[in-house]
Amino acid sequence: MGHLPLALIEFPADDTDRALRFWSGVLSLDLGPRTADQGSGWQSPAKGPALGVHTRGRGPGDSGSLPYFEVTDLEAALARVREFGGSVVHPGERWAVCRDSEGSPFALAATARQPD
Repeated sequence: MGHLPLALIEFPADDTDRALRFWSGVLSLDLGPRTADQGSGWQSPAKGPALGVHTRGRGPGDSGSLPYFEVTDLEAALARVREFGGSVVHPGERWAVCRDSEGSPFALAATARQPD
């Protein structure tokens, strides 16, 4: 099987300041203004897959998606989701479906445990 080359995950926001605070806090990411060639909004640095936030609009790219983010401590990550204004829709032991501060769905997946 091939590797899925995830390049960007885009999240629309009604309140971009709140969304930037949420994603920066939950994933410990720095999100800065995009360059002219990247379009409008904010984006994490280009190293690896990028996360972007833009003002919600009416276009086809303005609907939510369900990306999965790998975390080492799922319980702690779910606590941060709630702390920064999100909600947990479906908690689980290995993965959980959540909504961010803007109502966009996403999922968190626990990293695979390595054998002792």
